[in-house]
Amino acid sequence: MEYTDPKTYRSEQVLAATAIWAVFHEGKPINLKSQSSIGGGPGPKYKKVSFSNKGHALNLAIKLNKMFNTDKFQVYELSTGKHVK
Repeated sequence: MEYTDPKTYRSEQVLAATAIWAVFHEGKPINLKSQSSIGGGPGPKYKKVSFSNKGHALNLAIKLNKMFNTDKFQVYELSTGKHVK
């Protein structure tokens, strides 16, 4: 599907995806928050941990495993789920 705003001519397209890939820690879903430890800057920023592109999720898991010196960050493929609304 596609929608083009008649005022801005900006287009939004809905594209099919085979799945969503998400980074989990020890088999559980996570959130990822980034903030400055010296303060004074903007507040915390929550980063994406789920992607429609498997490569992005794999890269994030690799980065987090290196950062935290572990192998417990893994990528899960989500192709179905519980409808909530």
